[in-house]
Amino acid sequence: MAAGGKTKFVIPPFRQSQAMDEEYANRTWQTLHSAIHEIHRQNASGLSFEELYRNAYNMVLHKFGDKLYNGLVETITLHLRGVAQEVAVAADGDFLPQLKEKWEKHRLSSIMIRDILMYMDRTYVVAQKKVAVFERGLQIFRDEVCRNDRIKGRLLATVLDLIHRERCSETIERGVIKTVTSMLVELGQDVYQRDFEVPFLEATADFYRKESHECLAQNSASEYMRKAEARLGEEHERVTHYLDKASEGRLNEVVERQLIAEHMRTLAEMEHSGVVPMLEDDRIPDLKRAYELFGRVTSPDGLGVIRELMSGHVKGRGQQLVAEEPGAARDPVEFVKGLLALRDKYQSIIQGAFSGDKTFFNALNSTFEYFINLNQRSPEYISLFVDEQMRKGMRGTSEDEVEAMLDKVVMLFRYLQEKDVFEKYYKQHLAKRLLGGRSISDDVERSMIQKLKQECGYQFTSKLEGMFMDMKVSADTQDKFRAANGSSKVESIDLSVQVLTTGFWPTQVSGGCNLPAPVARCCEVFREHYLKQHSGRRLQWQTSMGNADLKAQFGASRHEINVSTYMMCVLLLFNDNDRLSYADIARDTAIAPAELKRTLQSLACGKFKLLLKEPKGREVDESDAFSFNASFSSKQLRFKVGTVSAQRETEAEKHETRQKVDEDRKPQIEAAIVRIMKSRKEMEHNALIADVTAQLTARFMPHPNVIKKRIESLIEREFLERDKNNWRMYKYLA
Repeated sequence: MAAGGKTKFVIPPFRQSQAMDEEYANRTWQTLHSAIHEIHRQNASGLSFEELYRNAYNMVLHKFGDKLYNGLVETITLHLRGVAQEVAVAADGDFLPQLKEKWEKHRLSSIMIRDILMYMDRTYVVAQKKVAVFERGLQIFRDEVCRNDRIKGRLLATVLDLIHRERCSETIERGVIKTVTSMLVELGQDVYQRDFEVPFLEATADFYRKESHECLAQNSASEYMRKAEARLGEEHERVTHYLDKASEGRLNEVVERQLIAEHMRTLAEMEHSGVVPMLEDDRIPDLKRAYELFGRVTSPDGLGVIRELMSGHVKGRGQQLVAEEPGAARDPVEFVKGLLALRDKYQSIIQGAFSGDKTFFNALNSTFEYFINLNQRSPEYISLFVDEQMRKGMRGTSEDEVEAMLDKVVMLFRYLQEKDVFEKYYKQHLAKRLLGGRSISDDVERSMIQKLKQECGYQFTSKLEGMFMDMKVSADTQDKFRAANGSSKVESIDLSVQVLTTGFWPTQVSGGCNLPAPVARCCEVFREHYLKQHSGRRLQWQTSMGNADLKAQFGASRHEINVSTYMMCVLLLFNDNDRLSYADIARDTAIAPAELKRTLQSLACGKFKLLLKEPKGREVDESDAFSFNASFSSKQLRFKVGTVSAQRETEAEKHETRQKVDEDRKPQIEAAIVRIMKSRKEMEHNALIADVTAQLTARFMPHPNVIKKRIESLIEREFLERDKNNWRMYKYLA
């Protein structure tokens, strides 16, 4: 009885009526031997498995385990030698089916024998560290049958021949190969690999090595890759049907190496059908196939080959696009449209064919950054494109389309190394749009500024936002002037003034002009009103940024004309004069020569010829004379006279803009140097150059020589000093 009143049951071993001696053990073994023999003959139906189990149990219990185990090994060995003889002499057509049948019978027999000798497996085999009965039977089959000198080579050759025939489009019996490979796996993974997989992979490599060279000579790149893709699919199916799953990785590696890795460069660069023709013709399915096949190869980098060719091709297209033809007038809008179309094309290809691979997008971005910055006028052209879109290019488009266009422009802006140059031009163009009331929408303008702020920070867009604030304040100021004056008209002239903060708006270098007396009186009335409201401020009229609406009569026709302030000054002179020389106009208006010539060219040589020039011609000379064109006519009652080349800089203006940019950069470079040196205290020359460049890259790419000059300037002003023992080492002076 156990604790708690529960009974503990113990199963005792079989009781022996008598001790087992050698002679009895021999008789018992003979009984078991006969039973094993019957099992091998597939004649086990008449056997008593309980009695046989008891006999084996008794032999092990009475210390005759050695006799039983060794006898079993000998019996199985003798049996399988006979089996090997039968298989070896089988005809070619019967060889594999015969082996398959013998294996299946042996496996079934081994399971029965294991059941009979289960007690020996659990005790004697464990104690003596022997191989279990079933596994020992497999080992003997491996040694006596599979590795028999007359069977081993024939088995491998037969299986490889069947696989070869299947690769050559013949139909074979897959089931028998499946049995053989499963048999080899069960006999041991090392058996499968050494006796079958290694030579199988060698034969596979030979087959595809020959086929790839033949196929390469006869097919285009697209056709070759289609066949390679089909072959890889066949090998996967082969693994699924009759190979061990563990073979798939090694098999794929062999096939990929022979079909793809060895020929990647040849395929990718194939004339008329390689990667570049695929890119040019937008052959998305072929590019997708190339991406998937080359992506299988990691050493060398298969996708790197496609990226390299794509980058080279895009770089070539981009260089053609940005190259300046000597003497040719480049249309900025068409230039940027070409860039956007080029990027849209390859962005679409990367999304559709290369699964949106980030490494391909990085390569595309790097390539665009390279060739866009080859053209020094790219910042100006991109700003002019935005100007065109903001004026009329996006009129009538949906909000989503507007946002998409702005995002594309910002992408191009992101590639610019001289973002501060873009800022200069953008500020000028935005000023003209705001002052002329030519922008399609303030919301769109603010959206663009917000996107630029996300790219470069608040400092980059603070002045642009200040320009919008000035426009709002100017509207309030105009309302107050109208209320104080009783009307916005002064001496029948309707005056509208925008008061601009000097620091926000682009600096105007124009010397102004002599305004007509009525206009000058209007301006003085506004000045007095404004200074009463804001004492201590100074107003400076920027006539180059203004415009006027004039009512004009040409013969019997009347028109309302929108012109610049300079044009207004010139045209009003002809109220009292029918003919004036260039010198007369220059004296009376005091307009700068370059601006005056442009103004007169717009009035006399442009679309609307309000003045007549003597002598005739496209260019204005200081010896020319001008007269009022009384015979002028136009179908439009109201029209605008644009300034010739108003959106294009002259060479002098380009030089001036570049000088302004260079001057603005100097304090930024010095500020970066001081920030870095203040935190580091000491730095070597090259390290300082590298850190300054890294800090300023977001706005522009400073040249090392420019940084060096700024360092010298700071040393002269005693912000820094050189180390006395190492002239390339700088120290910060607090």
